[in-house]
Amino acid sequence: MQMDNKVVMVTGGAGGLGEGIAKVLAQRGADVAVCDIDLDGARVIANDLAQRGRKARAYWMDVTNRARLQETVDAILADFGRIDVLVNVAGVIAAAGFEDTVTSREADWDVTFTVNVKGTVLASEVVAEHMIGRGAGKIVNIASHAGRGGGAGGGAYGASKAAVIHLTQSFALQLAPHNINVNVVCPGTIWTPMWERIAERNRRNDPQKADLTGRQIFDQAILERCPLQREQTPEDIGKAVAFFASDDAFNITGQSLNVNGGTRMN
Repeated sequence: MQMDNKVVMVTGGAGGLGEGIAKVLAQRGADVAVCDIDLDGARVIANDLAQRGRKARAYWMDVTNRARLQETVDAILADFGRIDVLVNVAGVIAAAGFEDTVTSREADWDVTFTVNVKGTVLASEVVAEHMIGRGAGKIVNIASHAGRGGGAGGGAYGASKAAVIHLTQSFALQLAPHNINVNVVCPGTIWTPMWERIAERNRRNDPQKADLTGRQIFDQAILERCPLQREQTPEDIGKAVAFFASDDAFNITGQSLNVNGGTRMN
């Protein structure tokens, strides 16, 4: 029970990685504020966690709007009393129409940097104010191994995740005097709604993949790119987050951890 009675706020918690992370942390004893712009989806996850015996509530949250984000954090503090851990999961891969493109458009740069970068910054700044007052806290950001190096056609998303890795180090330095650890997990290849969009993009733009299903394209990517030859899961990411959020990571800050089966090693 590494997270026993810790209060964790998860942005982007209504599905995909956020759902898996929230479930792992709850299994390890955490109470969870499930935050998402999709409130109905967040309620489904929170209800599931509550049925497993943890305190969990859903909150509507727009990470790109500081004032509305502050309102949500205030509501969480009123309900839970504190926030021990912030997990910044909320993110997007591109603007609408991504599946029909081969390179990043201006709209992709706008939306990925607004949600993935600005959203992470705003959530961290608002919650850090509370953590500074308490003299303790953990922030765990979610980037991607796409942020570890350039890739054809994925410029905006990869660059936004590289920015998340960079700002993690900046926040780690800034918040260290207040006993706040800031680290980042870089997921690999995971079958989520985001990867379904990637697969559909590949299917539409690569004649050799035109007759494959999205899942077949995903499985092919695992075999071609991943040394361990197995897909990663949201729960794998949740376990890495749980480590960074636990007392076991007391002296770890500003670090990036790939969880990708060896697909990218750095």
